[in-house]
Amino acid sequence: MKVLVVGGGGREHAIIKKLKESKKVSKIYALPGNGGIAADAECVDIGAKEIDRIADFAAKNDIDLAVVAPDDPLVLGAVDALKAKGIKTFGPDRRAAIIEGSKAFSKDLMKKYNIPTAAYETFSEAEEALRYVENCPVPVVVKADGLALGKGVIIAETREEAVNAVKTIMEDRIFGDSGSKVVIEEFLTGPEVSVLSFTDGKTIVPMVSSMDHKRALDGDKGLNTGGMGTVAPNPYYTPEIALQCMETIFRPTIDAMNKEGRTFSGCLYFGLMLTEKGPKVIEYNCRFGDPETQVVLPLLESDLADIMLSIYEGKLDEAEVRFADKSAACVVMASEGYPSKYETGFEITMPEDKNIYVAGAKLKDGRLVTAGGRVLGVTETAETLAEAIDKAYQTVKTISFENAYYRTDIGKRALMAERK
Repeated sequence: MKVLVVGGGGREHAIIKKLKESKKVSKIYALPGNGGIAADAECVDIGAKEIDRIADFAAKNDIDLAVVAPDDPLVLGAVDALKAKGIKTFGPDRRAAIIEGSKAFSKDLMKKYNIPTAAYETFSEAEEALRYVENCPVPVVVKADGLALGKGVIIAETREEAVNAVKTIMEDRIFGDSGSKVVIEEFLTGPEVSVLSFTDGKTIVPMVSSMDHKRALDGDKGLNTGGMGTVAPNPYYTPEIALQCMETIFRPTIDAMNKEGRTFSGCLYFGLMLTEKGPKVIEYNCRFGDPETQVVLPLLESDLADIMLSIYEGKLDEAEVRFADKSAACVVMASEGYPSKYETGFEITMPEDKNIYVAGAKLKDGRLVTAGGRVLGVTETAETLAEAIDKAYQTVKTISFENAYYRTDIGKRALMAERK
């Protein structure tokens, strides 16, 4: 079967590498892909948000399965356009993708259906939001309502920071139109957990839990990024908590979306905080997380293409979804200066026989060169988390490019939790 994957980052590379393992998959196209993905799929110069061109390409090339991976095309209706052409497609349609496309929608959904989350208020006018933060408890979390490449969240430790957050999002529009509305919510504390899940709108199958590292610098300091590394499974996510999440969050969310006439099919990401009062939802994503995918999929032992087709057909309950009883660690190698200013265009040298997922790189005169903030995701699996982390950092040492930067403490918190 011929498969098309929309997107061009590390997440898409991880999806493509796993799809390549399927005996049923004979050809993979990546739209647009990147310089590293080109080693595993045929890259086509069509942008992830060029919905009509994507649908036309799929129809003309007799694509058997289309996978829409990033948030933007999902929210813009790429799945709707592909299905209208008769293409079997993995991912939520536009109506369901709003669960990530609008934080105000998702918060209101949780409130309506009693799904545990932080207390919040929503504002469309900067003046009203500023009045609110003058008196609300701090720390407080200020979120741009729309999509912002995973960076539209500001944790304000002080009232002054809260005021600045509202101004930069709503007045300066640092996240563009995504900041036309803000959600201001209670600051929760506790371990964070990411849980990706397969669902066809009836059955929901959580994948291996993971722990992301959002801050740019060691010790969870510095600016928020798209993610500097991740480990799986997350030691804080015990079987007891998993059962509680299924009963109070996962199943109720799927049911709520069905009741709203927005049946969700695809990969639904739950960003959770394990608070003293139990697990609460920090955010939903309507797709595989990045870099969580880079540690979760290497542990998947079942055929990903089969799972995706079963979800399209509404038969996830009949599919085999099996994960290895192992651990995985991913260290993100970035361009120094990310997520602010950084230089690109430096040649990358790396081994070919490793699980290295290329995010921000392109081919120039046959050479792979840096072309983004997050450049590579270096993943290793092992019987224990400590071994996986050690192997990942050993592999990082075999890779070089000018201005390379990475955190040296990925998985440190997880290892400390394991020892408790």
